[in-house]
Amino acid sequence: MNFVWDAIIMVLVGIFLLRIAGRKSISQMTVAQTVIMISIGSIIIQPIVETSVVRTIIAASIFIGFLVLMEYLQVKFNSFERFLTGESVEVINNGEIVAPNLKKLRFTVDQLEMRLRQQGIKNIQDVKIATLEPNGQLGYELMRHAQPVTIGDLEKMLANFVVPVQQQQGSDPLFQEIIDKRHSNSTPPKHLQ
Repeated sequence: MNFVWDAIIMVLVGIFLLRIAGRKSISQMTVAQTVIMISIGSIIIQPIVETSVVRTIIAASIFIGFLVLMEYLQVKFNSFERFLTGESVEVINNGEIVAPNLKKLRFTVDQLEMRLRQQGIKNIQDVKIATLEPNGQLGYELMRHAQPVTIGDLEKMLANFVVPVQQQQGSDPLFQEIIDKRHSNSTPPKHLQ
């Protein structure tokens, strides 16, 4: 029955240590973070199999301390960040696949196309630049013709369209006919009453 309490203690300690490690460590982990989290998982299970809960907590705490130290050094020194997590690698440039970079990453064209489809991109020629980020995510910028219309773009288009239409109609609003019908006292047809 003692192993049940050991398991509960280790789960609580694991949750506590992951909270110290930070939210980023759980969501999108880098290679170093993944190694440490796997190590912690292996260590946490040890006291249930063996007997030393205290040694396990100390070992897991050392791993988390090392992770926090590495993240601090990455924030302080760019060179340390490049060494630990790497840099983004360009995989598409002006609609063309950068084959040598894909080869270095051991990343196939099919895998790249799959990532593009997951982002809703149907055509490689629509991508101005795409990078494979250190966390494995695909970052991209679309060509101008393939970018979605923003609210600002739409407002500019409407401003250019509405002003000439109003000038042609003697500065009447675009929906003047609907406004006039609402304000008139006409009764609806009998079949609608």
